[in-house]
Amino acid sequence: MSLSAVKRALISVSDKTGIADFAKDLAAAGIDLVSTGGTAKLLREAGLDVRDVADLTQFPEMMDGRVKTLHPGVHGGLLARRDLADHRDAMTTHGIEAIDLLVINLYPFEQTVAQGGDYDACVENIDIGGPAMIRAAAKNHAHVGVVTDPDDYSRVLSDIKAGGLSEDVRRELAFKAYARTAAYDSAIANWFASELNIAAPKHASLAGHQAQSLRYGENPHQEAAFYLTGENRPGVATAKQLQGKELSYNNINDTDAAFEMVGELGTETPAVAIIKHANPCGVARGANLAEAYKLALRCDPVSAFGGIIALNQKLDAEAAEEIAKIFTEVVIAPEIDPAAAAIFAKKKNVRLLETGGLPDPMSGGMMMKQVSGGFLYQSRDNAVISEQELKVVTDRQPTAQELKDMLFAFQVAKHVKSNAIVYVKKGATVGIGAGQMSRLDSSRIAARKSQDAAEAIGEKEALVKGSVVASDAFFPFADGLLAAAEAGATAVIQPGGSMRDDEVIAAANKAGLAMVFTGRRHFRH
Repeated sequence: MSLSAVKRALISVSDKTGIADFAKDLAAAGIDLVSTGGTAKLLREAGLDVRDVADLTQFPEMMDGRVKTLHPGVHGGLLARRDLADHRDAMTTHGIEAIDLLVINLYPFEQTVAQGGDYDACVENIDIGGPAMIRAAAKNHAHVGVVTDPDDYSRVLSDIKAGGLSEDVRRELAFKAYARTAAYDSAIANWFASELNIAAPKHASLAGHQAQSLRYGENPHQEAAFYLTGENRPGVATAKQLQGKELSYNNINDTDAAFEMVGELGTETPAVAIIKHANPCGVARGANLAEAYKLALRCDPVSAFGGIIALNQKLDAEAAEEIAKIFTEVVIAPEIDPAAAAIFAKKKNVRLLETGGLPDPMSGGMMMKQVSGGFLYQSRDNAVISEQELKVVTDRQPTAQELKDMLFAFQVAKHVKSNAIVYVKKGATVGIGAGQMSRLDSSRIAARKSQDAAEAIGEKEALVKGSVVASDAFFPFADGLLAAAEAGATAVIQPGGSMRDDEVIAAANKAGLAMVFTGRRHFRH
């Protein structure tokens, strides 16, 4: 396997983590160091002999550093093939010195956006010379090594001490380099799309950097990793893990669903959501978090075992005591009281996450789903229904409590896999039917689970008696609505818009139901 000797290194980094020590080791190996601006200053302060890049280009840095490496003196040194005589002759003729190692990372564009930088600040943090050099060095990886990740410093140094960069290392470094510039450009393009409010651009890409290598994906035979996009949205991606085992693929997916669910409910009234396989199996509001948890648990106490618990307010000791009574995979909240953390400390395997805030259900953003040969790209479902938007379509008007429960049920239905049917009574779910091919089946399953829950807690009557019911999309036939009425629902909230709306309204009137249309559906596939 061929080795590539390293005689000269160009160092230009924004993230200066470990760079002084790495440069010292390179210098100790007899490598000539060339650097730019702030990096050169730092290396000189560390006692190193460093040449300015202007020595290679015979041209000064200018325009506040916008122009310093965009020059044949740099790019010729990176791109020249050492195995071609005419390339070597061109270098000699034009005084171009070979650069064998490029150590570089880019202006912190993603961090500037994540920290809320204004338009001008974000533009100034778009790196031009850096990506150009990275791409040049990576193209010529047969002769040049390009290091874009400080985690690779020790590996590269080990190779150099052994006689030169191996072919395998150079190829892997080139791969990482192109992945980095692709993600960087994608982040810039997506930022522009957001600034210009372009929801579906002609060219779309997804940028992210790996935050965690996962043991496996949804199943043990699948490989997986967790990537961050830089979106500053409170949730599992930005949370601080206070204790517990490493999050798994399914933990991350379910925890995201759980926290988005409670984010929908705001912070005004204590609320808790219990999630299993990305679907809520119980959601409730209460006078306090402990009461809300107990009401949510009552909806489906069997499915709640091993679930994800999300809370919309600061987790206190009383709620923690209740949650700790059964096995739970993850608990996530905006804040966690030290007394609550102490309770969970006795259960080492519980993953405890603190986010610092709730996601805004009305904020924008894009979502992607992969299909064979492509992907679907859409804006986040940030529609929030108010009471003023509801249209009563039946003879009977809903009561004030029914209206309140219907709005809550529709909020929950937005986070249930379609077809979704959600029964609610007094601010708590009492039956949830999810992911069925028939809305009628979802309605029946929700009612049956309510009956099972009643039996589990010793109630004689199914919990859905006297509840309201929400459907995430219109009832195409009256059968699903009638099944809800038979189960004990007294009022219905649904989008409307079916060709058979008149038949459904007539059936609701005949059954004595109150029904409102929202004019919006919330499919979630």
